[in-house]
Amino acid sequence: MPDHTSAAGDADSSSGLWPAIKKFFDAESGERSLRAQLEEQLDEADHEETDSANEPAKGDLSLVERQMLRNLLHFSEHDADDIAVPRGEITAVSSTASWDEVVEAFAEQGHSRMPVYEGQLDDVIGMLHIKDVFPILARGETPPEDWKVLMRQPLYVPQSRGALDVLADMRAAHIHLAIVLDEFSGTDGLITIEDLVEEIVGEIEDEHDETPEKMFVEIEDGIWDCDARAELEDVAEHIDQRLGEVEESVDTLGGLTYVLAEQVPPVGAVIDHPSGWHIEVTDGDETHVTRLRLHAPDADVVQQDG
Repeated sequence: MPDHTSAAGDADSSSGLWPAIKKFFDAESGERSLRAQLEEQLDEADHEETDSANEPAKGDLSLVERQMLRNLLHFSEHDADDIAVPRGEITAVSSTASWDEVVEAFAEQGHSRMPVYEGQLDDVIGMLHIKDVFPILARGETPPEDWKVLMRQPLYVPQSRGALDVLADMRAAHIHLAIVLDEFSGTDGLITIEDLVEEIVGEIEDEHDETPEKMFVEIEDGIWDCDARAELEDVAEHIDQRLGEVEESVDTLGGLTYVLAEQVPPVGAVIDHPSGWHIEVTDGDETHVTRLRLHAPDADVVQQDG
C-alpha cells in the first residue's frame, strides 16, 4: 500500500502552496490572510519558473493552473457591473415580434437564451430558451398563439451585487441568465453563467464561435470602420487616447456611443464626441448598435494631410 503518511510528510517540507495553507491554520501566522499567502506563493512559483526556464516539477501546478487560481483569488473583487455584457451589446427580442421573427433571431444570433423586452430594453419581462423553441420546430408542431407563454423568468441583480453572489444566485435558482439593473431599475447589462466561469478559466470558445475579426480598421485617412464591441482601451491606444477618456462606467465603443446619445441611436445617426471625433452608426437595431464609423476631427485630418 502507498505510504500516505510519508507523502504527507514530504508535502509538509516542500516549498509551494501547502506551507501557505498550513500557516493559515497556525495561530502564530500573524494577520496575513490566506489569500495574500497564496498569491505570494503563486508569484514565487512564476518567478522561479521564469528564472529556471524549466517546466514545473511533476505534480506541481502548471502555469495555466496558477493563472486560474489567481483569477479565483480575485473573483470576489468583481461585481455584476464589471462582468456584464454592456447594454449596447445585448441581443433581445421584442414582445411584439412574430414567431418567425423569434426563430430568426435565435438562428441569426446563435444564443441559447434571449431576453424579451416590452416597449424598450429597460423593461425586460422574461427570457426565451432555445430548448423551449426547438422541439416545436423539430416536430413540426403549430407554435402557441402567444409565444410568450414559453417565457421563463431571468434573475434581476443590481450593478453592485458581487460576482460570487450572482454565481450563487444562479446555482440556487437554476437560472443561468441575469439582467443587471442600474440605479433607476433600467437595464444596464446581462450576465450568463458562462461569463462568470470565464472570469476564472479564461475565454471559452466553442464550435459556434466565429474567427474573431479585427475590431477596427482604418479605411482612409481619419476614418475608421469599427465593431461596436471594440474595447475603449484598445481604441484609445491605437486611434486616439481622447476616445478613452470617459467618466461613465463603459468599456466598449458601442457603450460610449449609447452614453453620448443617451439612447440607442438609429442607423445613420452621427454622434459628436467632446474631442471633436464623430461617431456614425452604420449598423444595428432598436436594442443595440453593432457597427460604427469614426470620423476624425477636421483639424486632425488637415494636420495629417499637411
